[in-house]
Amino acid sequence: MTNECVKCKIEHHAVLFAYLAKHAIELCGEKGKEAVLDAMTAYGRERGARMAANALAHGDELTTMTNQAYGEWKPDYDGQMEFGQLCTEPTLQTYISRCAWCDAWKKHGLLDYGKYYCVNVDNAVYQGFRSDFVCTPTTTALSWGGERCEFDWGHPLTSDEVKALAEKKKALGTSCMKDFNFHTAHLLHTVGNTLKEQLGAQGEQAVSLALSDYVGTFGQAYLDVLEGVDDEQF
Repeated sequence: MTNECVKCKIEHHAVLFAYLAKHAIELCGEKGKEAVLDAMTAYGRERGARMAANALAHGDELTTMTNQAYGEWKPDYDGQMEFGQLCTEPTLQTYISRCAWCDAWKKHGLLDYGKYYCVNVDNAVYQGFRSDFVCTPTTTALSWGGERCEFDWGHPLTSDEVKALAEKKKALGTSCMKDFNFHTAHLLHTVGNTLKEQLGAQGEQAVSLALSDYVGTFGQAYLDVLEGVDDEQF
């Protein structure tokens, strides 16, 4: 299998994170858990900063509407995710009732570790986009046993902004999105480096064990393809 035909999907992204979390926590306990959460906050903020840079490059202000427009990923296929808006005023509130990340963690028996992905990632992305924004979960997340994830984005979308959002998404298409080779490489880069920085030799060991498990699950080609991603984009 050549790298040109290797395409990571959400499953690869989800499982790699869960293996990193699993080994960090098994090796270092609470300190490992704290490092994982710090890593995910850093990762989310980097994603949000890229989204903000894209918005500004297109001449758009950093608002809740543009945050919703400049998302960097899409599901692998129709029906893989189920999500939508609960209301747009007095604040935008959204939900996720089916999550491909949760499905992947359950498939591989990794939900107990994968769930740490969800603790702060949405808020971290939002704050990376604009530092004074706060995204507040209003229910127990799916990965933590809730019926569905719900979020309050702290600002309204007016009727004009709802229309503008649809138009902006149509105009952008997939032009600002990244594939999951990129997202999985970014995850490995930021989470892996944070674990190494905070946990030292045990962090190095956690990353090594996680990559061994990842290759055992998906094959060497799905690790090799990550090395072809330009990490300067992260």
